[in-house]
Amino acid sequence: MLEKSKSLLFAALGLFIVGGLWELLSSITKDALPGPIATLTVLYEMISDPFYDYGPNDKGIGLQLFNSIKTVLLGFFLGSLVAIPIGILMGASTVCKQIFYPIVQLLKPVSPLAWFPIGLVVFKDTGLATIFIVFITSLWSTLINTSFGIASLPQDHKNVAKAFGFSKMRYLTKILIPFSLPHIITGLRLSISVAWLVIVAGEMLSGGAGIGFFVWDSWNALSLEKVISAIIIIGVVGLLFDKLFTYIENKVAYKA
Repeated sequence: MLEKSKSLLFAALGLFIVGGLWELLSSITKDALPGPIATLTVLYEMISDPFYDYGPNDKGIGLQLFNSIKTVLLGFFLGSLVAIPIGILMGASTVCKQIFYPIVQLLKPVSPLAWFPIGLVVFKDTGLATIFIVFITSLWSTLINTSFGIASLPQDHKNVAKAFGFSKMRYLTKILIPFSLPHIITGLRLSISVAWLVIVAGEMLSGGAGIGFFVWDSWNALSLEKVISAIIIIGVVGLLFDKLFTYIENKVAYKA
């Protein structure tokens, strides 16, 4: 209880410091940068009626957020379906690692937004192109962490499987995947964080709907209060994603 109270106190202190610096910058820029009070007032108005729909370019922040989360989860799920099996193959087989690892190292540093034109050419749709760049983003952390988890399986575990005559499927489901599961969840946690980071830029390019489009549209309307409010919401949702996967990671981690 004491540790939780100290954590909350330090978090409140950090927010107070950030708020003070924010107010100082607002004063220096002569309110060109909206201060905390003006921004929080607009934020309250936004979340008090988040699901209004007055047309294609005038939707509530709740609808925009829902669209972004839906896109992220779909791209993330498809990326995980590809990354986890390939990661298992890379970790379990030296030949597969030699085949796939150079490809991973070649494509991993490429900015996800560089894939957007490719997505447009292939899918002929901005929404599908956005899902495509989230899919690409979701591959690398999950794939690398899965491969590392599989490859780090101790020899003793393999010897036990041989001694009991485990079939390949039983070895996979009872030893290999359970041992590497914490590494897989860590990869998923990193992937969902990067995917959420990318979705904002992707929706700025694609337009139409989503929290990224909302930020860009608010900037075009010269409403910095809405822009900063959207940034706060993006940060909160990203934090919730991270907390969810951290909770799952702790649940599957081995306790000494």
